Amino acid sequence: MARRQMKLGVSMIGLGYHMAAWRHPDIDPAGNMKLSHYVDVTRIAQRGRLDLVFLADGVGIRAQDEPKGALARSSKNVVFEPLTLLSALAMVSEGVGLVATASTTYNEPYHVARKFASLDHISGGRAGWNVVSSFTDTEARNFGYDKAPDYSKRYDRAAEFVEVVRGLWESWEDDAFLRDKASGLNYDESKLHVLNHKGPHFQVAGPLNVARTPQGHPVIFQAGASDPGRELAAATADALYAASQDLSAAQAYYADVKGRMARYGRDPDHLKIMPGILAVPGRTRQEAQDKHEQVQALLDPLLGLNQLSRVMGDLSAFDVDGPVPDSIDPRMRSRAQIFLDLAKRDNLTIRQLYTLVAAGNGHRTVVGTPADIADAMQEWFEDGAADGYNILPPWLPGGLADVVDTVVPELQRRGLFRTEYEGRTLRENLGVPYPTHRRAALARGLAAE
Repeated sequence: MARRQMKLGVSMIGLGYHMAAWRHPDIDPAGNMKLSHYVDVTRIAQRGRLDLVFLADGVGIRAQDEPKGALARSSKNVVFEPLTLLSALAMVSEGVGLVATASTTYNEPYHVARKFASLDHISGGRAGWNVVSSFTDTEARNFGYDKAPDYSKRYDRAAEFVEVVRGLWESWEDDAFLRDKASGLNYDESKLHVLNHKGPHFQVAGPLNVARTPQGHPVIFQAGASDPGRELAAATADALYAASQDLSAAQAYYADVKGRMARYGRDPDHLKIMPGILAVPGRTRQEAQDKHEQVQALLDPLLGLNQLSRVMGDLSAFDVDGPVPDSIDPRMRSRAQIFLDLAKRDNLTIRQLYTLVAAGNGHRTVVGTPADIADAMQEWFEDGAADGYNILPPWLPGGLADVVDTVVPELQRRGLFRTEYEGRTLRENLGVPYPTHRRAALARGLAAE
């Protein structure tokens, strides 16, 4: 029996995951608006045989300007629209998956279904959709609202949204298109399925005007940490992004989500849980630490407080060298709890917390030799906490190249990561099954009766 191997993706948001990445001496500070920058990152990921590149996204400036002047110190407020960018990257890459966020709050299901199905065709079966709901008032004001919808309403809409998109992706069966020039018959009418969805949030007739895709449908990613988010992932996701700081919390999350899947008739191995890891390798531990401290020293205090504000609420009225307060007004509940638990566990001040958060945003940070980082990744992978990782390079493209050129070979040497892609599609490489065409199976079942 073949040894189980890790799945690895990379978050290629802007110039790197660290809030001060744009000030790094090796970085082109305008790179986040240059296609060539993302081509470089994608090709490095492909060289390392990573499963995918991932673009997080929001439909507006990504944070409040708290404290005043903070946003002017951030490079993350201008980014390409992700589907446009990934379509371009599909033409200069092979093997590596192309995954992007699209909000269920300010999109319509037909738009999302059509765009990602098109990307799956364009890329030859490498597309993935990261399902999120939008929580910031800044985004709401771009769509005619004063405030974002409340938590439960966002998740109710998201659950129905995903179901509608999946239904639209089943508009056509795999072999519906005959394209028979002699007979003049382009498709088999019996293999076209009209959705006619009517629900609390959406009325969508269908069918989708894009054929069934190379993967059956694009891979579905989610990042659910709340209870509704975990339930939605257990029901529908193929891969799940997670954030944990310690092994026991990661194990509990992994067991909880996988344990929910049976009631949806799903095999736990068909959902890949991939916690984020900010890895900074060096030839020696001191070199790695020096590289990490170099970018940490570039962090502006206003930007550090802002990074906490977008998750926990505005803490600028508190002493930055005092304790992190309990009485917060969280904007992202699950992530805010991670930050607060971390602060309590290590007795951190607000300044110490924002310094940590600026690097990994609540994700695990490992600084050391390639063997140190491989050890850390192997422990969680083998101890029931992860099926792989979403790598969070502090700066790009160099931070990813460091991992690909030093850590990946160490994982390969241990037999923990591939040396060549298993297949041509993202679904094949992740090891998640080709989806059953539910509407066709239902139609066949009724016909048999």
